[in-house]
Amino acid sequence: QVRLVESGGGSVQAGGSLRLSCTVSDYTYSNYYMGWFRQAPGKEREGIATIYTGGSTYYAASVEGRFTISLDSAKTTLYLRMNSLKPEDTAMYYCAAARTVVDPMNRADFGYWGQGTQVTVSS
Repeated sequence: QVRLVESGGGSVQAGGSLRLSCTVSDYTYSNYYMGWFRQAPGKEREGIATIYTGGSTYYAASVEGRFTISLDSAKTTLYLRMNSLKPEDTAMYYCAAARTVVDPMNRADFGYWGQGTQVTVSS
């Protein structure tokens, strides 16, 4: 049973930084995609950053240059470093995993999800 557990969310003022973590367990594939998605109240869940274990990274335009996705060498912990946070970054953040994807930003391509961690950015 694949298990994803996020941590690191919290409240921060605009311009601040946070680092989210997601631990992965029992994922048996050697190569796969892992992504960060977020969902604000009343909005759809959107993809913001994805990484392939082979090294490729993908970012949504809204976060590129401010957020950095990374995976530890053991491929068991996914990170999202978030800098220059804005109030519009406020959302529940989820990590997700998939063996293969067609669109690395499409939530429908990801079959495994964590429970989410809340990020709140105040102005």
